[in-house]
Amino acid sequence: MAALGQIVERTPTGDVLARARQRAALVPDCMVEARRIANTVIAGWHGRRKRGIGENFWQFRPYAEGESFSRIDWRRSARDDHLYIRDREWEAAHTVWLFADLSPSMMFKSKLGNVSKESRALVLMLALADILARSGERIGCPGIMEPVSARNAAERLATALIHAPETSGLPDTRMIRNASDLVLIGDFLDDADAIMQRLSPLARRGLRGHVIEVADPAEEDFPYVGRTEFTDPESGEKLTSGRAETVRDAYRKAYFARREALSDSLRRLGWSFTHHLTDRLASEALVKVHMHLSGAPQRAHRGGA
Repeated sequence: MAALGQIVERTPTGDVLARARQRAALVPDCMVEARRIANTVIAGWHGRRKRGIGENFWQFRPYAEGESFSRIDWRRSARDDHLYIRDREWEAAHTVWLFADLSPSMMFKSKLGNVSKESRALVLMLALADILARSGERIGCPGIMEPVSARNAAERLATALIHAPETSGLPDTRMIRNASDLVLIGDFLDDADAIMQRLSPLARRGLRGHVIEVADPAEEDFPYVGRTEFTDPESGEKLTSGRAETVRDAYRKAYFARREALSDSLRRLGWSFTHHLTDRLASEALVKVHMHLSGAPQRAHRGGA
């Protein structure tokens, strides 16, 4: 006789409600901070503008041999001895998918960090949504929100996040059907090979990826000394070290090797990788990633510096 169902473990209702309330309280403050940062970054900078088909004027540029004379702006050319082309702004909307890992490990904050990794990830996600929405792009979040093209896309995303189930690790990308950009924000502390097994198929599907690794300074520096108890926020497992300082060098070697392996593998896929510490300005990471999205990684490096 076929089974009608299966017995599952009871959902820890109290924990789920507490986590949902915590996020509901966190997201509005993150939205305010994201809007402030977005305004700072975008001031005097016109987003992802480039030449193409559209209605709006973009720039004048010198005429190049072989171009159609019908595109020459004779009024501008009459001002001096050169011919100028009147370019219009590219207006084809593009879809950018944004995803932030909001699993328990992202809640970590040490005395060295300004905010938790979760808070910084949300701010980066919402600020990027705000900037891209102003540029006319479609904004979506895998498993949480279908792409929308609206000036208030960031606010819509914030509302969707408040009511969304807890996200962890990497997103379910089955709802992404066309070639587009995917921005992943998290701490990426899993094994680099395991992460790449999930991401490589996405690159083969034509997705252009951008990974933002958010880390607390203590995760890099390992400032612990003496008897220290470490707890895995995902599994709850504990590890006690009698003299934590004795494992510092080995820890840092493994930590940076993981990051280097992940960064190299992503670049071989043609994806960008941005490392960001929570004691730094969120705008630094935002500028780098936005320039990668605009197809200018060299300028992104200079802007982030």
